[in-house]
Amino acid sequence: MSILSSIGRIATRYAATRARYRSERALLSLPIELRKDIGWPEIVIDSQNGPRIHRAP
Repeated sequence: MSILSSIGRIATRYAATRARYRSERALLSLPIELRKDIGWPEIVIDSQNGPRIHRAP
């Protein structure tokens, strides 16, 4: 395993995480009624971590 492959994996993981949070922020900015219409899970407000998506089991 070379250093370049390790850096590539880290960069890929970072890009995926960043895209997920960007999408989450965009969905959080939608009105509640619209989020319900598209089936987006409930949003739980946590005072320490801020808003997070709650996925029902």
